[in-house]
Amino acid sequence: MQDDDDFSLFTQQMKGVRRIQVDQADTGKSPADKQRLMQARKNALLNTTAERIVDGMSDQFVLDVGSEEELYWARDGVQESQMRKLKAGQIEFEGGIDLHGMKVDQARSLLWEFLAEASRFEVRCVRITHGKAARKDGRVPLLKSHVNTWLRQHEQVLGFTSCQARHGGAGAVYVLLKRNMLEGRDESFI
Repeated sequence: MQDDDDFSLFTQQMKGVRRIQVDQADTGKSPADKQRLMQARKNALLNTTAERIVDGMSDQFVLDVGSEEELYWARDGVQESQMRKLKAGQIEFEGGIDLHGMKVDQARSLLWEFLAEASRFEVRCVRITHGKAARKDGRVPLLKSHVNTWLRQHEQVLGFTSCQARHGGAGAVYVLLKRNMLEGRDESFI
């Protein structure tokens, strides 16, 4: 009569227990405040449409680019042979920064600091990883488009081009930087 003992033990243990009336699990998250969420979305749109200039880099007109689109830009006066070497990965980059996954404002701030430091150390070429952000909704990659626009505005940038596949392909750019002549450096070899 093992079954009777198990059943009586079970019923004894279940005394005072009530059946759960709700059939949905409590995840511990508070329900979404749809009104607050909609207001936050509206505020985000307002902030991006207004002209924003930070350290000389404006977001008023962002050049939209596709996720697989290769980037290429050179300032007037930059030799085409230098840009070909840059595109071929023949100019060694001396530093890099990875921005993908960051918010636009955070990426802009870090990019500005990174380029300022590279300039202080007389770095000739750097790599910036922005990611491709292939979005399911078909919209353009936000960070890639902003980096493409910001680099064209930065006075130290001579040119940039999408990287070789081994260095990030369309998700990164090699950036050729202007070098200021450090005191005591022989200009004839540069």
